[in-house]
Amino acid sequence: MKKYILSSLLLTGLSSLALAQQPFVLKGETVNITSPQVYMAYRSQGAGKSILDSAKIENNRFVFKGKIEEPVMVYLYLDRNSRSVDDPNALSFYLEPRNMSIRLEKDKFKEALIKGSKTQEEWAKLDREKKVIRKEMAPVLEEYGRLNKRYMDADAELKQLEAKVKKLKEEAYDYRENFTPFNDRMSKLDVEFIQKNPDSYASSYLMQFMTTGGDLNKVEGLYNSLSERVKNSGYGREIAEKIQGIKNGSPGSKAFGFEATDINDKAITLAEFKGKYVLLDFWASWCVPCRKGNPHLIDLYTKYKSKGFEIIGVADDDRSEAAWRKAVDQDKIGIWRHVLNGLKYENGEFDRSKSISVHFGISTLPTKILINPEGVIVGRYASGAETDTELDKKLAELFGG
Repeated sequence: MKKYILSSLLLTGLSSLALAQQPFVLKGETVNITSPQVYMAYRSQGAGKSILDSAKIENNRFVFKGKIEEPVMVYLYLDRNSRSVDDPNALSFYLEPRNMSIRLEKDKFKEALIKGSKTQEEWAKLDREKKVIRKEMAPVLEEYGRLNKRYMDADAELKQLEAKVKKLKEEAYDYRENFTPFNDRMSKLDVEFIQKNPDSYASSYLMQFMTTGGDLNKVEGLYNSLSERVKNSGYGREIAEKIQGIKNGSPGSKAFGFEATDINDKAITLAEFKGKYVLLDFWASWCVPCRKGNPHLIDLYTKYKSKGFEIIGVADDDRSEAAWRKAVDQDKIGIWRHVLNGLKYENGEFDRSKSISVHFGISTLPTKILINPEGVIVGRYASGAETDTELDKKLAELFGG
């Protein structure tokens, strides 16, 4: 079996602590499958990389062998060029460092019979509980898909349709609010699962998604309830790092003194703004709520600039510099300084050594960080935290009016 090292958008910095690798064997049986091989992708926690492995299908049988540090979520599929979660010949499940078996039928991978993984049994039980909610949610998803398709179709039209595209995109995004009651119910199930299963690797996997715009105190409380074994897992260490990152970017912490090159190719440092209140606006050209909030930011900047207020836009468009520049121009926000986040992607890997967002624990856009004249963070405004209303209130307190 030939293995390939892949990049992953989900990779985050891992600590140097590594767990001992243990062997696994996954034996597979196939029904009505004519493909010559099957693929399996997963992340090596110790190496901090994603692995793509393949196995030949001979006489309706295949075998995967390797070593992993702990139970890990894997993605098994037939078509190497397809990574869609809706692919009927693909599924995700928990692989454990032990002997396991799986039975796959063409176009019915989601119904695969998997044996040998306690973590997978836990995960499957939770999934069954969510199915009722997902069934109720289906009409909403269908409607959102229709609206989003209209947006994508319009985006491919001629440039004169750009205004129409923008309107449709915002309409589709606003409709996503209808997901909230369903997502809240599923989130409640996730929290209950973690509380009941503090020693399950699935609990640490679920907690990864709670650090995105979630309540820091609640997330930290859940994390502290996990067993030491799970805290020391790959996902557990990632959660700890994310929590610490958010703390580093929260009120009371000293702001990281970054250096960068701005949109006009001029050097910029946070230190040069000492003596002023600085708002770091973490955004992206593709972020609908970010773009919708720019007119309000312009109003704030116009109102308080003369009183010692500055804005630095930090964009997550490192791989789309043209889109970044176009958005700054279209939204007329070139009146303040702009830099890219600093995330590099080279040779199939992400380099976060120059990323500004990492030092402020940014996991959702838009997020705004307010820094006082002494360089100390005095406000954090993001989805699930303080709102723009709170930012307005804070600035009024600081500058009056």
